[in-house]
Amino acid sequence: MNIKKRTFDLIFIIVSTAILIALSEYGLLEKYMAFALIPILIAYQLGQYSQKKFKNE
Repeated sequence: MNIKKRTFDLIFIIVSTAILIALSEYGLLEKYMAFALIPILIAYQLGQYSQKKFKNE
């Protein structure tokens, strides 16, 4: 399946937003709001790296 980069980015943003909203509704982000984006950004960067690494294979 060949997904264009913009489509993948849009899907990732929507999923990340949904996860943050769900965590916020359950009150899990109150103490750690400053660190909430770190795992999401790491996952995004790993996805970008894997796309570049495995694109030629």
